[in-house]
Amino acid sequence: MSSILFEKIDAVAKITLNRPDSFNSFTREMALKMQDLLDQCKNDTDVRAVYITGNGKAFCAGQDIKELLDPENKVGMDRIVPEHYNPIIEKILNLPKPVVCAVNGVAAGAGANLALMCDVTLATASASFIQAFTKIGLIPDSGGTYSLPRLVGFQKAIALAMLGDKVMADEAERMGMVYKYFPDETFVDDTFAIAVKLSKMPTKALAYTKELFNRSLTNSFEEQLQLEAVYQTMAGNTADYKEGIAAFVEKRKPVFKGE
Repeated sequence: MSSILFEKIDAVAKITLNRPDSFNSFTREMALKMQDLLDQCKNDTDVRAVYITGNGKAFCAGQDIKELLDPENKVGMDRIVPEHYNPIIEKILNLPKPVVCAVNGVAAGAGANLALMCDVTLATASASFIQAFTKIGLIPDSGGTYSLPRLVGFQKAIALAMLGDKVMADEAERMGMVYKYFPDETFVDDTFAIAVKLSKMPTKALAYTKELFNRSLTNSFEEQLQLEAVYQTMAGNTADYKEGIAAFVEKRKPVFKGE
């Protein structure tokens, strides 16, 4: 059984973590496969949005501890973060297409932080997020020390990281950790519909928006204003912009092609 399932549904690439018996915890094989799939999504012009979710009761419990403790495993702690998780997070951050994460259950450790680094993070009502690192004497990785304080504020973030409190979906939405949560019964349809909607929008404009938001985290106000002018000119030269204007004038729904 494959550790990750992959399928294209029209213009949406669906990536499903598929080790339900192990709460979709990451092995080396799984982490490297995830990196390959994200590269595939980047290079495939037919893919205009990415949807990441998990099978079973959990979204992802982070690192597979059994693999870490396996005496035959030659990959130690000094390699796991730089070779497994950092590349995944960087690929998500730099993917010029919207990445939707549909958290279907528990998201713990690296699994929680992977979810938080996606562009639009959604959760089912029974989902929970746990910064579980300090429970085994570790520190938050997978971008957690970067994303969490920016999402929920410094005081809240450091407390969650140190105490390892469980945050349920409704509280996660309230504090800005996720965009929305949905009833368990309609979660799959509701969240996938968002990915489909994004896949039909002007892809280049979404990519420029994503890059500008990411760069705003380190730019000065003046630098950001200058970049907005540059990227607005770039967006104005796309075929989708011309289609959007034509549709507005003709009072019809635009048909964007991501060009």
